[in-house]
Amino acid sequence: MKPVYMINGFLESGKTEFLSFTLAQDYFRTKGTTLLLLCEEGEKEYDPKLLKKTKTVVELIDKEEDFNPGHLLELEKKWNPERILIEYNGMWSSKDLKLPFHWTVEQQITTINAATFPMYYNNMRSLVADAVRGSELIIFNRCDDVLEELGTYKRNIKAVNPQAEIVFEGKDGEISQIFEEDLPYDLKSDVLELDNQGYGIWYIDSMDHLERYVGKTVVFPALVMKPKKFPKGYFIPGRMAMTCCADDMAFIGYVCHYENADELKEKQWVKVTATVKCEYFAGYRGEGPVLHAHSVVPVKAPEDDIISFGG
Repeated sequence: MKPVYMINGFLESGKTEFLSFTLAQDYFRTKGTTLLLLCEEGEKEYDPKLLKKTKTVVELIDKEEDFNPGHLLELEKKWNPERILIEYNGMWSSKDLKLPFHWTVEQQITTINAATFPMYYNNMRSLVADAVRGSELIIFNRCDDVLEELGTYKRNIKAVNPQAEIVFEGKDGEISQIFEEDLPYDLKSDVLELDNQGYGIWYIDSMDHLERYVGKTVVFPALVMKPKKFPKGYFIPGRMAMTCCADDMAFIGYVCHYENADELKEKQWVKVTATVKCEYFAGYRGEGPVLHAHSVVPVKAPEDDIISFGG
């Protein structure tokens, strides 16, 4: 059996950049020959030095009718590759795609230029659907100028392929954005009960989307933190979080105004019920989330007293 890795997408969607990057990675190296089937020529070209170093040979198939099992077998006999990479033309139908019987698609990835996605989606929706339907991973690139639209783009793709993993990338790398539909609580509710997962996500999301939470009431168990020289009537309710591994622990929490804060003890466990506001606080060096507690009640430590971000 011949393993096949297929990258599809429309012209200038970043297919060549993605394959070039992947070929250069040590984990993707192989001893034998790699056959790269190029189904369209874009502005970007493959570096001859990279191709030589990775034992990759390129064959151009610029006509859809030539992409058939017979011709593909001829190319296999010519090069006897250990594996095949296919940079597929997004304007060709993926629905009618036929490969030699012993070619096995190990992975299919779709790259999408976020700046041009609406044009293709609105005018060539069937082709977009064909491209993403069989893909395990969908990569949106050039996302910096359309950040407000990414939630809509994600819903468009999920409607066609609910199981696909979707990644958004900008000029500085992957964009970690939490969408409302991914939150473990209902933003339509005025009161948010935050469990371990909910607290971690709420903490992160509040940094970027505080407007979602201003005026809402949050309820969660927390450790009391009372930094030295903190203003009277303020403390920090928060949790110990494992940010990447057991050796990387951090206390995460936001400032909370509470009239009886002086009566609380350091590292005491409490249940906090508070309203979220956006206010100036000196420790923030500007405006940020400030909680206004309605009640702070002593409680036992939860069974899982350490959380991980998003989990």
